[in-house]
Amino acid sequence: MRDRVRRSAVVLIVAAIVILIDQGTKTLALNTLRQDARIPLIGDWLGLQLAFNPGAIFSLGEGSTWVITVVGLAVTAALIGAATRARNVWSAVGFGFIVGGAIGNLIDRLFSPPAFGIGHVTDFLAYGNLFIGNLADVALGIGAVFLIVAGLRISRRRPDPSSRPDPVDPVPAEETVHP
Repeated sequence: MRDRVRRSAVVLIVAAIVILIDQGTKTLALNTLRQDARIPLIGDWLGLQLAFNPGAIFSLGEGSTWVITVVGLAVTAALIGAATRARNVWSAVGFGFIVGGAIGNLIDRLFSPPAFGIGHVTDFLAYGNLFIGNLADVALGIGAVFLIVAGLRISRRRPDPSSRPDPVDPVPAEETVHP
């Protein structure tokens, strides 16, 4: 029980840190960046540019922002439920990153313009000409990596039932050979 409480605390702490950093960087982006100008960080590969995304990843579902918000609320609730059953610290950290990233973008959908529940997500990390994202998106990716590592660690610890040696049958007493 104590381990479960400790893992749940890890989820909450990681999620809270992700939310604070995500919302802080979005506020900084809103106050310092522009939509019509990119600041290069690593040549054309990575830069800073303000963007507002009404849809999901790659702006899919732009005309259905409220549906994305409702789905986001349901998925976030399911993630929180799953996070309470984290089996080890690796998965707790992974769920913390994912829950924090999901809540970070959900905050934008609920409270950013144009209106409650249909807000546009603030993005500012420009990946070449592919897409513009934010740190909540990065946290989702990091969380997925942690969950994969957690799954691999668990599967390595479990012995494969087919690789167990057969139990040794004791030799019956009457067949025992005495010198």
